[in-house]
Amino acid sequence: MKWVTRENVHVDRVACPWLIKRFVDPQADFLFVSPDRIREVVEREGAIPYDATGVELGHHGDKCSFDAIIEGYKLTDPALLELAKIVRAADTNKLEYAPESIGLEAIASGSMMLAKDDHEAIEKQSYVYDSLYAYCKLRLVKQKYASEIERLEPKQRREFLRVKVREESL
Repeated sequence: MKWVTRENVHVDRVACPWLIKRFVDPQADFLFVSPDRIREVVEREGAIPYDATGVELGHHGDKCSFDAIIEGYKLTDPALLELAKIVRAADTNKLEYAPESIGLEAIASGSMMLAKDDHEAIEKQSYVYDSLYAYCKLRLVKQKYASEIERLEPKQRREFLRVKVREESL
């Protein structure tokens, strides 16, 4: 399926393709156009619009497009819901809601200075979102297994956490 959004990606327009590819549509093809061409591309290509004015998968109230996709596609992974808090804080400039969002905003801004286009920015930043997703899983695993983790030596603890993050369906 084709998906279309505004060109010159930043936090939400990088996070959404990561989310779509990983959890909604692994074969997704992304188109980046000027805001005034989105409707035309939707009609011509049959593309799904996101993170644009007036679209279902866009900003609504305090929530960003990443949230709209999670809700629209009924994604319930707890780690993904934690990641959404970080993306929302960075994208809506409410950095106090998730301290990690400060780093995400910095990475997004710097990446756009290095990437030659929107596709390259998404490709390069996908690792960041994979890492943040693993970090969110790690936080949840630490909560779930707190008493077991306490009893382990540091080296055993690290390996225990690595295994649980990789295998855990939270």
